[in-house]
Amino acid sequence: MSDWTIGIIGGSGLYAMDALEDAQWIDIKSSWGQPSDEILCGTIGHVRVRFLPRHGRGHRIAPGSINARANIDALKRAGCTDILAISAVGSLSDELPPGHFVTVDQFIDNTKGRPSSFYDSGFVAHVSMAEPVCDRLSKHAAKAVAKAGGTCSEGATYLAMEGPQFSSRAESKLYRHWGAEVIGMTGMPEAKLAREAELPYALLAMVTDYDSWRDDAASVDVGEIIEQMNANSALARKTVEAFCKGLPKKRTPSPIDHALNDAVLTAPEHHDKALLAKLDAVAGRLLRQA
Repeated sequence: MSDWTIGIIGGSGLYAMDALEDAQWIDIKSSWGQPSDEILCGTIGHVRVRFLPRHGRGHRIAPGSINARANIDALKRAGCTDILAISAVGSLSDELPPGHFVTVDQFIDNTKGRPSSFYDSGFVAHVSMAEPVCDRLSKHAAKAVAKAGGTCSEGATYLAMEGPQFSSRAESKLYRHWGAEVIGMTGMPEAKLAREAELPYALLAMVTDYDSWRDDAASVDVGEIIEQMNANSALARKTVEAFCKGLPKKRTPSPIDHALNDAVLTAPEHHDKALLAKLDAVAGRLLRQA
């Protein structure tokens, strides 16, 4: 067994992992509330896997109600070293048709009111999000899609919207003007929280539809999205298997493993002990050194 423990966050339509060996659902408690579901633990090849369905099994949880802090905290408590997130998205680009996969390399966060940080008064920390994903994980993910028989582009800007409604045509055109290429409802604050937990993170986006920016096309059709989502999910399961089996036997350190170095500004004498207790997993490396 290698020293990789990969957290897989499954998006819409991806609620289980067929390729997992010795699989069992484990209830992992978080000090940040209730995660979306239990975590399915097992192995694929030489890699330990911790799978969490983002919306819960049966798609019970709306995008704005997902407790992303609890999800990331629970995956960290489950021993994850890295995270591969998988998300259904709409396309804002002619070059990303339905059925196409793309690795995300940038985000525009247009969500509203979702808790987006583990750190607050009493333990203030600022991590860099200039490069919000782990490039090495993204490259492994793109190769895995190809191995699984799909088509994957590398590098796209993801617009995270609040939802649960889809975009108006005017909004969709605005997001294109901003430079966004895909749109979804769950990539943020998930990616920010993964960085704060020192977990290298990559997001593999599965295109289900064109968003509402095309004047000569009908608006988003939920029935067509579900049909494409189901087709994408079958490919996603094969991709996860190929991704895990394609990872190097040895995990080399990532700079993201130490993202909290020099990030904390609060002087030790002003640390909030109650907040520190909640941070025992996501900031455990730093706290143990203190």
